[in-house]
Amino acid sequence: MPAAGLPRRTRTSRLVRTLAVAGTGAAVLALPLIGATSASAATPTVTSASVMGYPNNLDGWIRGSLAIMAERNIPGSYDGIYRNIMRESSGNPDAINLWDSNAAAGTPSKGLLQVIDPTFQAYHVPGTSFDPYDPIANITAACNYAAARYGSIDNVFGAY
Repeated sequence: MPAAGLPRRTRTSRLVRTLAVAGTGAAVLALPLIGATSASAATPTVTSASVMGYPNNLDGWIRGSLAIMAERNIPGSYDGIYRNIMRESSGNPDAINLWDSNAAAGTPSKGLLQVIDPTFQAYHVPGTSFDPYDPIANITAACNYAAARYGSIDNVFGAY
């Protein structure tokens, strides 16, 4: 059928469609905000060294991680974790590597055990923080990764 035989859309109908789509998008974006108060009640508790009764220092972070690892059957020892932390970050939970190949690719290694974000997210252990700089979350995720890749953090003697 020739174009002349088709009904012509007006600018007004295009404007109405655009506003309808924009309004729907705004409603979709607002939904998480509307339900945020009820959803926050279901947010799981995040474990920290002090909540677990350990000091907020390297010893407490390792011991807290070992307690969570024992609950989840993630292998590793205090000595293996400590040795790797000293090599990777010298015990600085805020350490970040901005010069290696991971950093050049846009995913710098972070925290006590220098974990990149994709690895941290893939091996995150429930009950720990989602912050890769959180000492217990960083140690536990790194040990979970090392267990999957090398059998245990105890088997890691270099960059991993």
